[in-house]
Amino acid sequence: MHSLPGDRPTGNRHQTRSVVLGSNGMIATSQPLASAAGLEVLQNGGNAIDAAVTAAAVLGVVEPSMTGVGGDLFALVFDVATNTLRGLNASGRSAFSATPDAFVAHNLTRIPDTGVLSITVPGAVDGWCELLAAFGTIPLSDAIAPAIEYAANGYAVSEIISGQWRTSEAKLAADPLAAATFLSGGHAPRPGEIFRNPRLAATLATIAAEGRGGFYEGRIARAIAANLRQRGGLLDERDFAAHRADWVQPISTTYREHEIHELPPNTQGFVALEMLNILEGFDVRSMGHNSAEFLHLFVEAKRIAFADRAAYLADPDDVPAPVLAALVSKEYAAERRKAIDRTRAAGEYAAGATAGVAAGGLTEAKRNHSGLDRGDTVYLTAADRRGNVVSLIQSLFGSFGSGIVAGETGIVLQNRGSMFTLTPGHPNRIAPHKRPAHTLVPAFVMKDGAPYFSFGVMGGEHQAQGHAQVLVNLIDFGMNVQAAGEAARIHHADDVIEVERGVPAAAREELARKGHRVVDGSGVFGGYQGILRDSTTGVLMGGSDPRKDGLAIGY
Repeated sequence: MHSLPGDRPTGNRHQTRSVVLGSNGMIATSQPLASAAGLEVLQNGGNAIDAAVTAAAVLGVVEPSMTGVGGDLFALVFDVATNTLRGLNASGRSAFSATPDAFVAHNLTRIPDTGVLSITVPGAVDGWCELLAAFGTIPLSDAIAPAIEYAANGYAVSEIISGQWRTSEAKLAADPLAAATFLSGGHAPRPGEIFRNPRLAATLATIAAEGRGGFYEGRIARAIAANLRQRGGLLDERDFAAHRADWVQPISTTYREHEIHELPPNTQGFVALEMLNILEGFDVRSMGHNSAEFLHLFVEAKRIAFADRAAYLADPDDVPAPVLAALVSKEYAAERRKAIDRTRAAGEYAAGATAGVAAGGLTEAKRNHSGLDRGDTVYLTAADRRGNVVSLIQSLFGSFGSGIVAGETGIVLQNRGSMFTLTPGHPNRIAPHKRPAHTLVPAFVMKDGAPYFSFGVMGGEHQAQGHAQVLVNLIDFGMNVQAAGEAARIHHADDVIEVERGVPAAAREELARKGHRVVDGSGVFGGYQGILRDSTTGVLMGGSDPRKDGLAIGY
């Protein structure tokens, strides 16, 4: 008989897997082949950053609906040599020709969700190069060698990935090059079927030989630009040549004596911090895990933070430093907390005015993108014996991104441009050479001045919600690194609370009485990976979400 989580010897009803332990190194990714490739790097003497880049490149081959060289990357890196935490923003920008008038000329009133006009410059390759240049010990050619091998010789497609691929068959079939690349025999690969992408293997081989220049300034950039020009796109060779990733200062708050670090705009990191600041004012532990009382407060905190997300999230140049500082402050959270009615769901919260800046609503973005990126992302984390730790996230945004494969490159390009708005006066309005509002956020927790917990949750606008739930599980409810990410979660969007099966029926009924719309959730909860370091023993503890095909493995 199939055992239930509570029937395991540990008796922990919140987890179906044991915590993975290791003392020398660990990696957790959303796909076993990527975890294995990263582990091999660690065992051969490479560091956490080497392993992370290797795994990220492999994920771009074996999870093609989620990520690839046509997408973006963000990372948080703890460097033990300098005892510092650094952030990397390797997200791409719009074309220099991407003005609002360019879209009006196409008779558009909003940015398309997919297709050639939704594409921004891919930032992932530059991200790999920056990470290795700053912290790596192996060359790029070695780091992406396993990815080249899988692209050229093939890999067996796993069950969950096959299912995700199948949901995008119509999208891929609409583009002849995408269909030729990803729909062998006219359909998505079935579980266990071998899939190859020889054109992508050739592209990766060029990157291995020529580095970032081979992608952004060489034949690959020329091939992508030429293909997009034929399709009526906006990107050209100048846009690729001008792209650069940026090292940034992480933003942070404290939550019950833990230092929570996220990335600043254009990511939604401040949203997770604002939610935690609001929740910190309540005795969450006494309410009980996934109780109606806690979930009600959680959803109200989310609504408040997401109102600010809609108003302020944009290219970092368009988010004034005083505004960002206010959004993550304890004082601002205390003021916003006053608006919560503990007995009744609010109809809507307005964005707060911060640092003398009046907030503007972005109903267009809320309407168009609430369900666009439900889990089409990969997250990974790695730690090595020296003490280096990396938290990395990489994505195409929607499943198979824009649905456009560029020429003979084998690359599917992201649709991050769809996150822009055409609303006049909004900070996220599209403009030349500008980064769009972004859902991707890696997370990192320090405790007593040392690395404690590196983690991430995939799934578009669920990411900030997932971060807050995982941290509450870990800190307030005392769960281990596996249970904290595996325990039943909720997802709030469009004034509906989607809940997983593990949320008690009594809690669902009470939420409904408080005025919430509650439905069964499916496919909106992304996935989770995490590594926690025991400060006493130095033992690394890994967790991996069964919502994906993921694997945490150490040695």
